[in-house]
Amino acid sequence: MTTTRINRILALTLAGVLMTMMAWAQGDKANRPSPPAVASGKVKDATITINYSSPSVKGRSVWEPSGKLAPYGQVWRAGANEATTFETDKAIKVEGKELPAGKYGFFAIPDEKEWTIIFNKVPNQWGAFKYDQAQDQLRVTAKPKKSAQMNEKLVYDVTNKGVVLKWENVEVPIAIQ
Repeated sequence: MTTTRINRILALTLAGVLMTMMAWAQGDKANRPSPPAVASGKVKDATITINYSSPSVKGRSVWEPSGKLAPYGQVWRAGANEATTFETDKAIKVEGKELPAGKYGFFAIPDEKEWTIIFNKVPNQWGAFKYDQAQDQLRVTAKPKKSAQMNEKLVYDVTNKGVVLKWENVEVPIAIQ
């Protein structure tokens, strides 16, 4: 074998190894700018689990009408990357309305004075690009309020009263019974 041929084989092998490593790294969701997160807890006897990707504010405009991350009046995936999912192992009441046990795509339509919270029958979606209102299981409204502190990263808390979405200077409590 000539040196040129050996070098060519080594170069191709190295390129293959590098491409495999890059593909593997892309599949590691923990390394994303908006890493995956889970909020879980009990509300009465129901276990609630929220799977979401947690974006950061990074000095960007989030909520204002000109906000690029979650603009007012538009369906938002309530996180980043894949749509947020909301799962309950028992039927619950959200803001006084029945939601059967199951796993749902969790979306929101933010606004300054009132948010629409959406539980969609299609849990596994990428973003809100293929969101279909006809697949909504339940829509409720919730009142946002000013957060006591700045929340750089989006976070969900499951409390004994429901779920609270916190991001930037906004908190949205969603009552669950």
